[in-house]
Amino acid sequence: MNIVEKPIYNGLSEIEAAKKLKEYGYNELPSTVRQRTILTIGLEAIREPMILLLLIAGVIYLILGDPKEAIVLLIFVLVIITILIFQQRKTERVLEALRDLTSPRALVIRDGKYKRIAGREVVIDDIIILKEGDRIAADAVLLTCHDLRVNESLLTGEAISVGMVRSI
Repeated sequence: MNIVEKPIYNGLSEIEAAKKLKEYGYNELPSTVRQRTILTIGLEAIREPMILLLLIAGVIYLILGDPKEAIVLLIFVLVIITILIFQQRKTERVLEALRDLTSPRALVIRDGKYKRIAGREVVIDDIIILKEGDRIAADAVLLTCHDLRVNESLLTGEAISVGMVRSI
């Protein structure tokens, strides 16, 4: 689907967009969530009250001179910690995948054609086509609009949408 032949409405070319993406990076805030290491997850598991209780019981068995019971108990604790580590890692991967699925998409004009891209791939000077209900996580200059209202709740905490006025 081609757009009007005016140069401004042709948008960026794919090459220009790739250059800007490389120069300025992705349109996203730096992630504060770091993937925890296996050691970190393991140490967190050891601090759980039930695990601590089982470890203390294993040490008491060793002190009282019953090494077989102590070894069996400590092996079970090790198995439980291993299961917890794998569950936590799997949960973190699933949550990351869900974050990727829920990321906003943007309809832009590239090479004179409509193209739907991930919101994080929007670059400076992209022409974004917005429709009612669209979410866009970027600063933008409006070329045209009609009765535009913006929900700025993520920025301001206000749940009421704000009317925008175009002035040049």
